[in-house]
Amino acid sequence: MIQVTIQTSSGEYKGFSFYGHSGFAEEGSDIICAAVSALVINTVNSLERFTSDQFDKETDEDKPLISVRFTDRLSPEGKLLVDSMILGVKDVADSYGYVEMVYKEE
Repeated sequence: MIQVTIQTSSGEYKGFSFYGHSGFAEEGSDIICAAVSALVINTVNSLERFTSDQFDKETDEDKPLISVRFTDRLSPEGKLLVDSMILGVKDVADSYGYVEMVYKEE
């Protein structure tokens, strides 16, 4: 199961983390992991390329883990990118399962 945590405070995004494998199929053939990974990596790359939002990023392929922590308030563009990522991940979870998403208020 892929564990997704969206950190918020007063309705604003503070960060997000994705941990684990879905277990849908063997590594390398897992469409759930591939879909979620593409959504997350594209969001991080888009935040870096298309916004001035600052964040700290931690990755560990052995666990597997990707964690993003925003160091300041997100721009409207950054919020839209994170909203879009969440929409995509929810769609994957609704269609296939194997993904658990929780919101953590700070």
